[in-house]
Amino acid sequence: MNTHSSADRLRKLRWTLTALFTVMNTLGLVVFAWLLITEDGDQGEERIDAALTQVTSSVSRLVAYDGTVGFGLVNTDVLNDRCPQFAILPGGAPAFQPHFSRANCVPMSMHLLNGLATEAVKTGKLVQGHQKAADGAMVKVRAEPLRDGDGKTFAAVVAVQSTEAEDAAHTRFTLLVIGGTVLLVAVLGFAGHLLSGRSIRPAAAALQQQEVLLAETAHDLRTPVAALRALAETAMANPAQSAELLPRTVRLAARMGGIIDDLLVRARLAAGVEQLSIQPIWLDQLVVGIVEDTATENAEVTVTAAPTKVNADPALLQRAIGNLLDNAVRYGRHPGSKAFVHLTVAGGTVTVADHGPGIDTTMAGDAFDRFASTGGSSGLGLSIVRWVAQAHGGTLAVYNADEGGAIFELRFPVSPN
Repeated sequence: MNTHSSADRLRKLRWTLTALFTVMNTLGLVVFAWLLITEDGDQGEERIDAALTQVTSSVSRLVAYDGTVGFGLVNTDVLNDRCPQFAILPGGAPAFQPHFSRANCVPMSMHLLNGLATEAVKTGKLVQGHQKAADGAMVKVRAEPLRDGDGKTFAAVVAVQSTEAEDAAHTRFTLLVIGGTVLLVAVLGFAGHLLSGRSIRPAAAALQQQEVLLAETAHDLRTPVAALRALAETAMANPAQSAELLPRTVRLAARMGGIIDDLLVRARLAAGVEQLSIQPIWLDQLVVGIVEDTATENAEVTVTAAPTKVNADPALLQRAIGNLLDNAVRYGRHPGSKAFVHLTVAGGTVTVADHGPGIDTTMAGDAFDRFASTGGSSGLGLSIVRWVAQAHGGTLAVYNADEGGAIFELRFPVSPN
């Protein structure tokens, strides 16, 4: 059985979106990193090829041939003293004394050099590729055939360049790219998690509020619905008691209507769709009118009011004060005794005091937030009161009087006019 709420599933969707976002970015970054690494490797090969080509092509023009091979110009050229090193070898053509550049950059096997020269002379084509030096290091070679005036191959220039420096540079670049890719994946994953959370947060909050509202609606309506059913069943079984039971049925239905109205107001306030209609209100007159219109059976309600004006939404203000009064009349009494409630209005503050068992001040915050009170109330009305106060820039405070009973203090900013 799936016990996860829709809000929980929506939060899991955040992780799914984060994973999808991260995977997509990872694939893109991996492809990009592979292209960068490949391009860097190709550029390294091109630099080595350019250096070898410069040597073989330049040396080819410096070698003199008039039946015999002359190295005079080669000996005086700067290429003879620097890397890449080179050798001029007969490669199977009429023998002559080979020439080796004075730079000894890489230890090379004569057998390997002669083999490359021989292949270039026999085929008359350029020979190049990677080989291993005498010390096992990887090198790149280029053997270019030399031709006389008749186009006949008489020798070959073999140039050798170590790839160690380029390989080391390419390795450093590869590690840098891989490290940067991993870092970017982590950063993008974190950013994706933040973005997905920000995009889902309103929907998650709305779903959570909806589920809490449904659960609390069922909780708050369960008792009056059960009582209403019991009254109806009693009236059906005892028609003679219908006249006595009907007023109680009407009061229960009215109570259920009030609970539903409070739930709807709470939902609209929580969703931010309740629009305040702010206007100047005489708070003292509003409170007196609410007391006069409220049924207060088995309760004695008194009012002490001084003229005070506030800027507020009259409908919401009436509901908030009415909820405080209803809470005091309903729960502000000891079992079997009459309720005594006194309202005081002065300086933008409405104080509602009763002579009941009081309220556990350590649970006051929970009473406002989670709809639970020590007097048996659902506490929904109190949460509405606090939200109305906050919507107007006011506050709701609760404490117990020294002589017993709870005191609720609803404070609004006083109108300057």
